[in-house]
Amino acid sequence: MNILITSAGQRVSLVKAFKQELSKVYPGSKVLTTDMSPEMSAACNVSDGYIRVRRVTDPGYIDELLSICQQHQVKMVVPTIDTELMVLAQHRDQFTAEGIHLIISSPDFIDQCRDKRKINTFFEAREIRVPAAIDKYQPSFPLFIKPYNGSLSADTYVVHSQADLREEFLTNERLLFMEYLSKQDHDEYTVDMYYDKAGDVKCIVPRKRILVRAGEINKGITSKNGILKYLRHKLAHIDGAVGCLTAQFFLNKQTEEITAIEINARFGGGYPLSYHAGANYPLWLIEEYFQNRQIEYTEDWEDQLLMLRYDDEVLVHANRN
Repeated sequence: MNILITSAGQRVSLVKAFKQELSKVYPGSKVLTTDMSPEMSAACNVSDGYIRVRRVTDPGYIDELLSICQQHQVKMVVPTIDTELMVLAQHRDQFTAEGIHLIISSPDFIDQCRDKRKINTFFEAREIRVPAAIDKYQPSFPLFIKPYNGSLSADTYVVHSQADLREEFLTNERLLFMEYLSKQDHDEYTVDMYYDKAGDVKCIVPRKRILVRAGEINKGITSKNGILKYLRHKLAHIDGAVGCLTAQFFLNKQTEEITAIEINARFGGGYPLSYHAGANYPLWLIEEYFQNRQIEYTEDWEDQLLMLRYDDEVLVHANRN
């Protein structure tokens, strides 16, 4: 019952969580990892073994990954980065046919998550507020600009005046113009949600982003606030949603109005906070897919758990083998 975590990179805490939970249920089973440069990946070096793979966009990637699973008795694959999600989702049946559980949402839902324009339509259909669109030729300020297909806060801009509105912003068709939700008036939350095989939500953990570094949470705290009840009502079921989803919301400090930003159909970089709070998604995946157990909805996780991240080292000795 080995598990493979792909594009492991720096996901040390996620790998450790899967190792801990898998060893409890299936002692002797392994958590393996893949990466393009596994010897330089911290997460790969704390896993039970790693394999080098080609780029996910390479035409031979799927055959290579499937061969790795067969060779190493892998029964579950957990992807971790946005760029691999659609490729894997489109080939899910190939893995299923070999008895391998590919923890991936449907291509249709992933397509919505990967396009900010489509995910806004998704939210609006469920009467969830999204940032108001702004006409870039008749703008009001301040405004926020981001690409419709970006991630990790790359190519995002806050524009305060007409003088700051560069020509390259206006001509770049990838960029969306929207109202700016200030940090002074809003708190930003990442929400880790677990969806079972049927697309029903089983756990919702809002965590406030106190400090963000390089697009990922550096300091955060869990919170059983209004977002929890709101999302249980609005997103109780999502067609095609599978496993851990990571969503972004803004909460107005005065009115408590909730504004949706995006959904990532994968484990987020800050999920370890939810895990330590008691939202044990690795164990639930093992129980649901390996043991065919029904996962019950729960709010049994620790409120106001504070996470303060710091840099650590993974040392790899030349004679480790």
